[in-house]
Amino acid sequence: MAIRNLPLNALEVNRANDRHGELENETAAIAWLFKEREQHMRNLTKDIVDRREIYEFPLVSPEKDKFTVFDGNRRVTCLKLLENPRRAPTVELQMFFQEQRNRWTGSFPKNFQCQIEVDRDRIDAILFRRHTGTQNGVGQSTWDDRMKATFVSRTGKGNGPSVADEIEKRLADAHLLPSRRKIPRSTLNRLLSAEPFRNRVGISMKGGRFEFTHDEATSLGALARIAQDLANREIVLGHLWDVDGKESYLNKLESEGVLPDARHAKEKDSITKVVPRLTKPKPTAKAVPIVRSTLIPQKDFGLSWPGRLQRHHQIWEELQFHLELRKHPNAVSVLLRVLLELALENYIKEAKVSVYDNDKLAARLDKVGLHLQAAGKIDNKQVDVIRKFKQGDKLVSADTLNRYVHSPNFAPSPEHLASMWDSLADVIVLCLKA
Repeated sequence: MAIRNLPLNALEVNRANDRHGELENETAAIAWLFKEREQHMRNLTKDIVDRREIYEFPLVSPEKDKFTVFDGNRRVTCLKLLENPRRAPTVELQMFFQEQRNRWTGSFPKNFQCQIEVDRDRIDAILFRRHTGTQNGVGQSTWDDRMKATFVSRTGKGNGPSVADEIEKRLADAHLLPSRRKIPRSTLNRLLSAEPFRNRVGISMKGGRFEFTHDEATSLGALARIAQDLANREIVLGHLWDVDGKESYLNKLESEGVLPDARHAKEKDSITKVVPRLTKPKPTAKAVPIVRSTLIPQKDFGLSWPGRLQRHHQIWEELQFHLELRKHPNAVSVLLRVLLELALENYIKEAKVSVYDNDKLAARLDKVGLHLQAAGKIDNKQVDVIRKFKQGDKLVSADTLNRYVHSPNFAPSPEHLASMWDSLADVIVLCLKA
């Protein structure tokens, strides 16, 4: 394998691409790509212009005085038409590529790095691993929806609007942009990649729409400070690479009084409501109650998952998405206890709660509850539930959880498990957020 800079005019779009089989020439291959994948080709072109790079090296092989493209034909086609828009197969596409070329800042590159392979068997082996599925682990393993969601949560990259772009617009309107340097958008997107982080600075991007969840002036002040830190390189991508890094930086800002708090939260009822026009009521079908199928309801609890909570995260997902409450009550009951214990240990460690080594589950929960109450994070009602946890005759108690795990004659009830989760959910979530 060799990586070399090759002139764009030396690259030949493959007329025998496996996407379409053999065609007459390069022009026919380009026309096929737009006939079958026009919108994809347009989107790819815009991305190349926006980023000014193609990220992956085209896979090419020498043939006479040219290099035939075996992987990367779409990328190379977009580059060729950006270089010469008149080569696009229709007048409309020629106009499109001319518009995109006009957007290109600076001189258009003539050379691009390519992976050169001479052995056709090796080329086929590479293509087989890239394009024919997972092949039981030999080929590329595609991401499922949850893997994609994890990537978006970690990086802030997705198909929706960029939170960095939205923030920059509002800072510009408020004349709060850094004066000397530009904000590194990729770093800002990574910091505010998920709702829990965005909410801490007083904003939300739910449904792809930017809005302030806290007092606008206070939130703008926090965003201006963040923009300043990033622009001055006091905080760089390496500081914000994982959840712990993001939390550490935001905690620092919170300790300095930079971030908005509960006092600045907007009233939910302050959102203007549209009053519907009165119409004659129509008979509706009888409402059907929603049956809860898993212990943890399938909603967003605002949790971010640092690497140190890997097992906590796995157990949470099993209880929220995989284990059905009525089919697996025994497994659910055991995992509920494990999750509670691990969550408490996380809070005890992170918040430095004083406990004894021989403290049992109920005693640890009691001490964590007092610490949460002193911090103003739970109310008297929640404290009362925690205090009753010590009492063996109560449904939500340590004794009940112990029996679920150890007693051969004490069968867990789905209803009791759901009630236990509902009673302890707020505390467990707070412990996991520590």
